[in-house]
Amino acid sequence: MPEQLTIASHKGEYLVRFAAERDWVRAWLEGEPHCLIDALVARLHEETLRPLLAHPRTILIEATESNKSIERIVEVMRRLIEQKLRRDHALIAIGGGIVQDITCFAASTLLRGVPWKFAPTTLLAQADSCIGSKSSVNLGTAKNMLGTFYPPREVVVDGGFLATLAERDLRSGIGEIIKVHAIESAAAFDRLAQDYERLRGEPPLLRHYIERALAIKQRFIEADEFDTGIRNVFNYGHSFGHAIESATDFAVPHGIAVTMGMEIANHVAAQRGLLPWAQHARMRTLLERNYRGFERTAIPFEGVRAALLKDKKNTSAQLVLILPTGEEATVRRTPVDNDAAFHDQLAAALGQLHS
Repeated sequence: MPEQLTIASHKGEYLVRFAAERDWVRAWLEGEPHCLIDALVARLHEETLRPLLAHPRTILIEATESNKSIERIVEVMRRLIEQKLRRDHALIAIGGGIVQDITCFAASTLLRGVPWKFAPTTLLAQADSCIGSKSSVNLGTAKNMLGTFYPPREVVVDGGFLATLAERDLRSGIGEIIKVHAIESAAAFDRLAQDYERLRGEPPLLRHYIERALAIKQRFIEADEFDTGIRNVFNYGHSFGHAIESATDFAVPHGIAVTMGMEIANHVAAQRGLLPWAQHARMRTLLERNYRGFERTAIPFEGVRAALLKDKKNTSAQLVLILPTGEEATVRRTPVDNDAAFHDQLAAALGQLHS
């Protein structure tokens, strides 16, 4: 695998570098940086990040869903303006997906656009969200209803951050890696399933799958950066996963909720005759291993159903779901009527999570 990827976007190319050294920290001090850093990451990696933490324009952010709301982001943007942010300055994001979303959204809207750079510190961000240009911001209780497409100037994937992640956060990131490999092919999914138990104990193997996940995603985002066509399949597991997060008040981490969402999507697809039950069983073994323990979380049906109706992919008449289909479990965009039959299928799918 390459030491870096070059991603094409509507704003030009940007580099994703897999860092072997931590020279990027001091390099990013050049110019006029304004740093937005996850407060927990700042505490856990204080020595590494000391040059940036000592910078007078550094803002620490608690990475909570409530801080990803438009109301809280406006407060951050106000502070950046008070720091005399200019269009030739850069925003630096160090953290997971929440800090990424806040920084990307602020960078794309302040002064009609300022450059930004990103050092993802979670497995979920390193293996998935760090490329693709998207920001997603919450509006009240509606998750990810606001957003922009605004790519960074540079991404540095530094594996040193993963050493301090809790097991649930590693499994959350692995959930997104599973999703990407399911989209790639049944064979890619099955190879990952064989290596699953080794991922958390073998950093070189995990890095291989991070690089593979980003390389797979690169093909889709370069063909459909604005998510109007084939890139839609990357929402596999997300409609149901976001609904689970909402219905449980985020008791289930995002990537694990996505893993459960994939299982629900597979079960719904099998009930509708779109996916052979044998393919559902083949995939369930790995998915269950990744969400193990969280199936005991109470997931209210009405909460999930209500959250699904808010999904921004829906049309006025139908739910737009991403479901696996056929003998190869090919992931496709599938409109579904929001009717009694679907409600029964959803209830059955939720019920079998606990079986």
